[in-house]
Amino acid sequence: MKQLAEFVKERRKKVNLTQEEFAERAGVALTVVRKIEQGKTNLNLDKVNLVLRMFGHELGPVNSRIFNK
Repeated sequence: MKQLAEFVKERRKKVNLTQEEFAERAGVALTVVRKIEQGKTNLNLDKVNLVLRMFGHELGPVNSRIFNK
């Protein structure tokens, strides 16, 4: 979650938006952006993806069996 938090925070600052401005443009509540940037782990994947789509990215489930071979 730390990588996600850093990614979102760095990209948001790069486009010179406050958390509030960014949340509004992403279509999520301010608390969603704050939770992501704080590295919280109880996040709604749909909301995270709304935020990430602002940067052309998306999170999805990964089959861990592929990585454990």
